[in-house]
Amino acid sequence: MRRRLYFTVPDVANARQIRDELLLARIEDSHIRVLARDGISLQDLHEASLLQKTDVVHGAETGLAVGGGIGIVAGLVALIFPPAGMDLQLVTILLGALIGALFGAWAASMVASALPNSRLKSFETAIAAGHILMMVDAPSGRVDEIKRRVAARHPEAMNSGIEPTIPAFP
Repeated sequence: MRRRLYFTVPDVANARQIRDELLLARIEDSHIRVLARDGISLQDLHEASLLQKTDVVHGAETGLAVGGGIGIVAGLVALIFPPAGMDLQLVTILLGALIGALFGAWAASMVASALPNSRLKSFETAIAAGHILMMVDAPSGRVDEIKRRVAARHPEAMNSGIEPTIPAFP
């Protein structure tokens, strides 16, 4: 299990130094992402992915729940009031829930891909001011060590919090 650490740094040079030190601390490069305002060259730093910059994950989760609920209701309605000449079974409810959940997750994630990540809302002013947001996905057991390492060597890096859990796939 990993936890996402957020650090706000003043510029790309500081972000590169922190990234290099995290690499020496055996944090994989693929687990260190940065986000900056448009127009700032990140050089060799890995920019945050679409899943990290947008609300796709939150949208898919919401759509899955809402779509599944609507699918259950639609399955119940079809079971209680079957179309003429059809004998529907209880599996209709399950199929309705499955189809509704899949459609809901897909549709909501498409809408959410156009929205900024709601978890990053608190960093918008710092990013707009030209700061760099670093997102470090650290193993749960090393969170305190990583925070101490960055604080000791880079007092300019503002520890901006920890996300309690991160999705397994981004």
